[in-house]
Order: sequence, then C-alpha cells, then structure tokens
Amino acid sequence: MENKNTFTQKVDLYPIIFKRKSIRNYEDSHLDDDTLIEVSDAISNLIPLYTDIKTEIKIVSSDDVNQRIIMKKAPHYLAVFSETKKGYLTNVGFMLQQMDLLFSANGIGSCWQGIPVPYGDVLKSSELKFVILIAFGKSTEPLYRKSTSEFKRKPLKEISDIEGADELLEPARLAPSATNSQPWFFKCDESTIRAYSVKPNFLKAKLFSKFVPIDMGIALYHLKVAAEHLGKNPDIFFDEKEEKNSPRGYEYFATLKL
Repeated sequence: MENKNTFTQKVDLYPIIFKRKSIRNYEDSHLDDDTLIEVSDAISNLIPLYTDIKTEIKIVSSDDVNQRIIMKKAPHYLAVFSETKKGYLTNVGFMLQQMDLLFSANGIGSCWQGIPVPYGDVLKSSELKFVILIAFGKSTEPLYRKSTSEFKRKPLKEISDIEGADELLEPARLAPSATNSQPWFFKCDESTIRAYSVKPNFLKAKLFSKFVPIDMGIALYHLKVAAEHLGKNPDIFFDEKEEKNSPRGYEYFATLKL
C-alpha cells in the first residue's frame, strides 16, 4: 500500500525555526492529492498581520512558472496575490512564513522565490496584484540543519539594543531574508518591542524595495511564534506615531506588545 504524507497544522513551530532551511533541490514527483488538499486547508487558516488587506494564495505547478534564470524547478509553488494597501508586503511575509514553517514541520521542503513569476494565465486568474512565490515539494537534500551554527546570521547585538531577551529575539535573528540581507532592527520599551528596518543606501533601496517589507513580515511572524512559546499573548499593530518618530536611519514597520 502506498504511504501518503500527513500534513498537520497542529504543531509547535518554535523548534522548527532553529533547524529549518531553504530547500532548492526537489524530487520531480508531485505530492499526493490528499496532502495538497491539506496544504490548501492550511492556506485558508493563515493568520494575517492586517485583517483589512485582501489576499489570495494559489497552488500552482512548475508548468505555470517562468523561472527566468537557470534554476531547478519545484513540483509545486504557492503564488501569492494581494491588495496593494499600506503594509501589504509585510502582511504577505507574515502570512507566507506560516506556510514555510508548516512545510518544514511536515517534512516538506520549501523556499521563497524572489525572481520567478507565474505565466500569464495564472496572473490573469486573480484581480489582485501578484507578489511572490514559494516553492515546495519533496526534498532531495537534508531537510533540516544540524545546529544553529549552520545559519549565517548577524549576532543579536547587531539587530537589537534589547538585553536579556535572547530567547525571544533569537527566532527573529534566524528568519530568512532576500539575499540574506537581514534588514531588521528591534528596540524595546518596557513590554513593547518596535520593529524597524535599517534604511538601505540608494542602490539597495532600489533593488530591495519590494523584499525588505516582506522580510520584516517574516521576522515579525517568528517573533510572534517565540512570544507565544514563552507564554505571552502578543499583539502586533502599526503605530502611526512611531512611524513619524522613527530614529534616524531606521524605517518603522510594526509594534509588538507582549
């Protein structure tokens, strides 16, 4: 009898953060229909960062994707579409990182895809703006890192001025980002953490204007997972006052209240 994958959403994602990695090599075989149905169910249960932004996420095949460069294709992709309201890219990062961790927790490889785009028929299938893809499928390489030493990340002191909160901030430090740029910086005031990105120079701002907000959403979701693991009930919101009072050299993205 054929063994089928079992995809579950009821899993502790905190330990997954410390061993997940971006998978770039996949088997040609597709996931079975039952697993894809469960993936679709998980998509319908994703938690948005901003509930007033409409999104749409479609499961598409490798035949639906133009890689643009020579890359190994995955058997499946999530194509993400969104309204273009303020904060929509951060919202996409926050939502899709939930799937990235769920894939890893369920033994499925995945990787954010910043360059490939769907072909026209997929783009025309939604009235919303296409944002980004995530590849997923059965991995042909080790799915997990052996230890956190395999992560190439900045030390905590370079991404935060907060002391004594390593258990909370380490998951954010380990978050994936475009070209591993790690744009985030965190500041604290009592029980409130404010998330900023370091303003890039002109060239980087032009190249990464789309990806920095997505990366910030990814890191914010990791912070949420960590806070809940520590027994907190985090509330994440955008504070216009903080936006106006951002420290020089930083761009404000969100506040996490514990």
